[in-house]
Amino acid sequence: MIIIVLLIFISLCIAGFFLLTYIWAVKSGQYDDTYSPGIRILFDEQSRNEEKDEPGEDQKV
Repeated sequence: MIIIVLLIFISLCIAGFFLLTYIWAVKSGQYDDTYSPGIRILFDEQSRNEEKDEPGEDQKV
């Protein structure tokens, strides 16, 4: 009988940990933008790489 009580207590502690972790993630903004990450893979990174290859204005001759 004591093992059942111990297992219930441990499972409630684990569930509480996951609940607190979820609440922390929501408050810190982890779920604010759910649209962009799925669309971001469709766009090329070529424009960013081209911008990095160009020298800055102070480096142009």
